Amino acid sequence: MSDVALPALHDLLATARVVALPLVTRFRGIDVREALVFEGPEGWTEFAPFAEYDDIEAATWLAAAIDFGWRTPPSARRDVIPVNATVPAVDADAVPAVLERFPGCRTAKVKVAASDQTLEQDVARVRAVRAAMGPEGRIRVDANGGWNLDQAEHAIHALAPFDLEYVEQPCPDVAELAEIRTRTKYMGIPIAADESVRRADDPLAVAAAGAADLLVVKAAPLGGIRRALDIAERAGLPFVVSSALDTSVGLAMGAHLAAAAPELDFDCGLGTASLLAADVTRDPLLPRDGAIDVRRIDPDPALLDRSRADEDRTAWWLARLERCHAILAEGPGAPSGDAGLADRTG
Repeated sequence: MSDVALPALHDLLATARVVALPLVTRFRGIDVREALVFEGPEGWTEFAPFAEYDDIEAATWLAAAIDFGWRTPPSARRDVIPVNATVPAVDADAVPAVLERFPGCRTAKVKVAASDQTLEQDVARVRAVRAAMGPEGRIRVDANGGWNLDQAEHAIHALAPFDLEYVEQPCPDVAELAEIRTRTKYMGIPIAADESVRRADDPLAVAAAGAADLLVVKAAPLGGIRRALDIAERAGLPFVVSSALDTSVGLAMGAHLAAAAPELDFDCGLGTASLLAADVTRDPLLPRDGAIDVRRIDPDPALLDRSRADEDRTAWWLARLERCHAILAEGPGAPSGDAGLADRTG
């Protein structure tokens, strides 16, 4: 656990910059990704919980950002991280162009179960990915909890012919995950849990319930690299390291998490800089030969200026930062003085 004291708010605000980065393709219902970056003693870090998340949830993301900016990451076991391509909920004929943005990637994660699309569109998209990647490529699908039990069962049957590596978060809650895992176990397609880990009051509940075969682990929503590693270790399941459509600054945190993992059995969801039409650095963490490097990112001042969010959005993010900082400082059970930052986040 972290032994970093909570920095003063003015220390965060001193270098805080809010950016609005356009996406190449609409993703998670957005066309622009907003993020707040700031610099700590160890380097630049990122605070970028999605806009719809409440302050309690967002405060955990701030704890992770502070941990990465104020504390040296755990020792790295590797300096290059294999990553997957990420295919948004695009039409099937757009798949080849998306995959071209991920050179050398041998695995693709395909978004499915979007509220404005049909299962037939999902099947067509996955079929196009399989055709583009060939029989040796690995395909995983991510429903983001978008199906109920019957929909999930029907969809997994429909997608099974494309030789899925796993299905990520087919249903929204732990009980449903356990049930769909039971219903489809004979098919031999593993079930992965994402939201049931990173957005849960108890991130270990999904493992305790036998509701998943593997976990998707993300540093920012779990409170930082060390806390994510601790959760993965205590869960006792294989895990995939991923991210949340971050800038290259945020992806660097995920890369350091993957670098410190005892084992890395799956390609990581850390190649999403390829989905951004702009970034904060001239040397972004883009996939090369199917992998990204483990390194910190120093934003380019000119690019920060070019992507600066407008006045209203900047004020919104700075106010959010202040509220989340207050939660970390004064939240229930938060220790005072020089106690560990991770203890403040549960």
